[in-house]
Amino acid sequence: MSREIIDKVVELMLQMKKLGEEDPRRVIHSFKVALSLTLVSAFYYVKPLYNGFDSSAMWAVFTVIVISEFYVGKGIATFLAGALGVGTYHLINSISIGHVVEQILIGIITFLLTAVVTYMRFLPQLKARYDYGLMVFILTYSLVSVSSYRDDEILDIAEKRVITILAGAFISVFVSIFVWPMWVGADLHNLVAKNIEKLGNFIEGFGNEYFKTQESGESNESSLQGYKSVLNSKQPEESLVGTCHGAFRFHHPWQQYLKIGILSRECAYHIDALNSFLISSKTPLEVRRKIQEPCMKMSKETGKALKELAMSIQNVVPPTSAYSQIAKSRVAAINLKSMVNSILWEGTNLFEVIPVVTVASLLLDVVCCTEKLAESIQELSTLAKFKNRDNKSCS
Repeated sequence: MSREIIDKVVELMLQMKKLGEEDPRRVIHSFKVALSLTLVSAFYYVKPLYNGFDSSAMWAVFTVIVISEFYVGKGIATFLAGALGVGTYHLINSISIGHVVEQILIGIITFLLTAVVTYMRFLPQLKARYDYGLMVFILTYSLVSVSSYRDDEILDIAEKRVITILAGAFISVFVSIFVWPMWVGADLHNLVAKNIEKLGNFIEGFGNEYFKTQESGESNESSLQGYKSVLNSKQPEESLVGTCHGAFRFHHPWQQYLKIGILSRECAYHIDALNSFLISSKTPLEVRRKIQEPCMKMSKETGKALKELAMSIQNVVPPTSAYSQIAKSRVAAINLKSMVNSILWEGTNLFEVIPVVTVASLLLDVVCCTEKLAESIQELSTLAKFKNRDNKSCS
C-alpha cells in the first residue's frame, strides 16, 4: 500500500513538472495568487486593521480567491464589475421616496439586474472573458443593496464588506498588473503564429509521405497531425480578443488576427482532406508519380512559405521572406495544371486517376490559401507597423 502511495505521489509530481515545462507562467501565476493572499492576510494579522473590519476581513480573502485570474485584463474587468456594484449602492441610497417604496424598488432592480447579468454569463464571448467579473458584480450588488435597508449596525457591516471586497480586488489586480504581468494579446499573437507553423509542417512533409520518397519509419507523425488543433481554433482565438494586451497596446489591430485565423482554418480544411489520402489512398505509386515532381515542389515550397509567415508574426517583422517560396509554388502549380490537362493519363484506369487529380486540386487550393494568408499578414504588418529588424516576440 505504501508503495502505491509513493508511486501516485511521484506520478503527481511528474505531472506538475510537465505543466510547468509546458508553460512556465503557470508557476508564476501560482506564486502571484499566493502573494495576493499573503498581502490581504494583513486584515487579520495587523491588529488595527482587524479591529476596524472584524470578520468582514474574510471578504477580502474570498475576493482574491475568486478573481485571481491568469491574465491582467480579466482581473481589471472583475474590479470594474465590483466598482459598478458600489455605484449602484450609492445611487439607491440617494433616493428619498419612502422606506416601503424603496424596498419595492430595490426588489425590482435586484430581480431585473440579477436576471440580466446571470443571462449574460451564457453568452460565449462574455463567459470566456468576464464570467468571474459578472459573478462578483452580482455578489457585490447583493451584499450592498439588499443589506443596506436594515438598522445602522447591518449597514455598517455592509460598508465594511464593500471596503474589504474592493481591497481584495485592488490587491489582486495590483499584483496581476505589476508583478510579472501576463497579457492575453501575447497568447493570441503566439497562437496564430503557431497554428500557421503547424500547417507548414504538414504540407512540407506531405510530398514525401504521399509519394513514399522516405524510408519507412522516417516520417514524423506528430508534426503531420499537428494541424488538427487548427480546425478547432476559432473559440480560443475569439476568447483572446477584446481585453488588455500589454506590449501590443489597445490600438493593435486584433481583428486582423481573427481574419488570419479564418484563413488558417480554411487552409487546415484542405489539409485535412489531403491527410485522408495519406491514410486510405490505394492508388498505385506509378500513377501517383506521374505528377510527383510539381507536387513535391509545391509541397516543399508551400510548407516553407507557411513557416516563414509564422515566423514573420512571431518575430513581428514583415513577411517578405515568404514571397520567394510562394513564387516557386506558383510556378510548380502552373506545371501541375499543365500535366493534369495533358495526355499523361492515356491508358490509365479512370478510378486510379481521380484520387491523384483530387490531391493535385487540393494542393492548388493550399497554395491559393497560402497566398491569401501572405496578403493578410502583410496587411497586419502594415497596420501594426512591423519593422524589418530582429524584434523579439512579445510573449
